[in-house]
Amino acid sequence: MFGVREIDSNQLEEALKTGIKLVDVRSDAEFAQAKIEGSTHIPLHLLPLKLQELQGGEPIVFYCRSGARSAQACVWLMSQGVDNVYNLSGGIMSWAREGRALAA
Repeated sequence: MFGVREIDSNQLEEALKTGIKLVDVRSDAEFAQAKIEGSTHIPLHLLPLKLQELQGGEPIVFYCRSGARSAQACVWLMSQGVDNVYNLSGGIMSWAREGRALAA
């Protein structure tokens, strides 16, 4: 989708061991229900206000419920010159469906 690089749950699990920034772009209510351990919460509509925090150079993986909003986050960041971004394919639903742990 629009040149967005995808990462699947297996790849994310490995990447979390090596040090990446994981950003949840879902709403406050969705984030309160469950999240992937170690993620930072920045709702999609607040990304422009947090751009400076996302320009550090380390790889960033965005996720949402299904992968659509996080793909939008990737497209927007790439338009701002941040190119080391990835979208979690299938979002948190895919992560959970594959039996991976969620934090409350």
